[in-house]
Amino acid sequence: MKNILLIIFLFTFLPFNVKAQRLTPEQYVAAYKDLAIREMKRMGVPACITLAQGLLETEGGNSALLMRSNNHFGIKCKSNWTGDSVSHDDDAAGECFRVYKNAEDSYRDHSNFLKGSDRYAFLFKLNPADYKGWAYGLKKAGYATNPKYPQTLITNIEKYNLQQYSLEALGEVPVFDASKFASDPEIKLLAVDNENEIPPANIIITINGSKAIQAFKGTSLLAIATQYDIPLSKLLEINDLQNDGLLSNDQLIFLQKKQAKGAEAFYISSKNESLYVIAQKKGVILKNLEAYNPLYQNEIPIPGSKINLQPGTSEIKDAQSLKLKEFKEQKEENNIHVVQPGESLYGISKKYALTVSDLKSWNQLLSDHISVGQQLIISK
Repeated sequence: MKNILLIIFLFTFLPFNVKAQRLTPEQYVAAYKDLAIREMKRMGVPACITLAQGLLETEGGNSALLMRSNNHFGIKCKSNWTGDSVSHDDDAAGECFRVYKNAEDSYRDHSNFLKGSDRYAFLFKLNPADYKGWAYGLKKAGYATNPKYPQTLITNIEKYNLQQYSLEALGEVPVFDASKFASDPEIKLLAVDNENEIPPANIIITINGSKAIQAFKGTSLLAIATQYDIPLSKLLEINDLQNDGLLSNDQLIFLQKKQAKGAEAFYISSKNESLYVIAQKKGVILKNLEAYNPLYQNEIPIPGSKINLQPGTSEIKDAQSLKLKEFKEQKEENNIHVVQPGESLYGISKKYALTVSDLKSWNQLLSDHISVGQQLIISK
């Protein structure tokens, strides 16, 4: 009887309907700053812009859309979206928004969305430290309908000192302009009168030092293995294929193991070319190609992307040319540095020839996060 009375008391008087605690903007930034920095290094979207957009679009990590979809940037489905979706009221009732498995997928798609659209292309010509240019540029390109969208982003960046995360990645922003590069000439498969003519089947050709044939849609892999006296399992392994069966597309099939790296340093991707297609086209082992490039398996690179065919060929912008000259160097007195807008702990350590560990130890900092106006001890 006492147990029954206790249960009744608990259900009657204890607050079971307490709402989940809301995130603060600082908590949101702390949770996702590493994703923003990584995406800046991968695609060039300033980390501070990404975080400012995330703060705005998710209401600091508390929006109903975010809870239902992991969509941090309010990206709508569009005609080319083939993933899951959710209906949400925005500019109109019941609009279609993209659904992601996790925050990482959302941040990655946000970068791809901006980098892969012609209307945002002009933004990537800006200095990646120019957050005001990016903020107004996003509005100009039509990212949002709110007339105060750029001012809100700038306010978030300056209020929460988000520029420090862009500065952290500046030296590793990829520098690549497709107009300045051209792929090395394709290896001609056959000398034919019509350059667009597809070479006939069963003619052995050499690509990057390995023998291959042109096979056509509907061709049996078992038949190819039998004809060239290669174990079927070996043929699948050589061509990075998982399953036997009929080819679903025309493609090159290698009869010998592909090479660990390409004959050229890089290749410029075309529309709808997957990393697998490029691996076959250039005669490179797929897992090696994946290791040379910051892409997920089966991800289709954005047209015009520079695909590394060899290790260590990524071009990194000269860090020295990216030093922010607009921030005045201040002569510090009494061994105290006052944090200015856009400064990071790493940048301050370099300015005074210190280590980040020293700064954190002397100032009892538990993380790398610092705020504008904060006073830091810069001498033991």
